[in-house]
Amino acid sequence: MEKISEACKAGVEKVKETCSGASKETNKEIAKDSDQKVGTRVGAAIDAVGDKADEAKHGAKKEVHKQEATH
Repeated sequence: MEKISEACKAGVEKVKETCSGASKETNKEIAKDSDQKVGTRVGAAIDAVGDKADEAKHGAKKEVHKQEATH
């Protein structure tokens, strides 16, 4: 039963990782858009950095749960 739980947790972390990655890419595009106000671009750049960190965090958690599910 524990292996199933860990596999489910790995799936949840994969979804979170994917969402963070998509948000990061969107924020990067906003940060590059010269039609946007400077404040908007700076805010998007900062958010992209945070999204990158979240993406890495969720990726690491996913791997931990995958390992727990297979051992």
